[in-house]
Amino acid sequence: MDVKYINPFLTSFKNVMPQIGFEKVEKGKININEGELITDGVLIIVGIVGDLKGNVIYSLTTEDAKKIASKMMMGMEVAEFDEMAQSAISELSNMLTANASIEFSIMDININISTPTLMYGSNIKTKFNTPKLLCIELLVDNIPIEINIAIN
Repeated sequence: MDVKYINPFLTSFKNVMPQIGFEKVEKGKININEGELITDGVLIIVGIVGDLKGNVIYSLTTEDAKKIASKMMMGMEVAEFDEMAQSAISELSNMLTANASIEFSIMDININISTPTLMYGSNIKTKFNTPKLLCIELLVDNIPIEINIAIN
């Protein structure tokens, strides 16, 4: 996978997160995972088609997802990761990936995105058809969010 495909996702976080009340977006660790992802917490998968094909997978703990959902809902307490919180997190993944698609279009790469698929629980195993996933940790006001990019 070409490293230039990372920047649109990083830029989308820097564009979108301040709009919903977050102040600081920092890049954390970057690593390569094999084609399988095992997660405890929340996993949101967004498909990518067009000039590029694959998936972007956002991963975070359930507690961190509740914190982000609370911020998106103007500080309303989120005690349970219920339908409202799930909807907020799904919409965030949609906003981030749509913004990344705009960044790709600036690079003359046209993509479309699918509706987000949200899963949550313990020991979620997801296998992708790419041999490797590029995993980038972003810290949003010190809340870690993993972006896993699986693009052919």
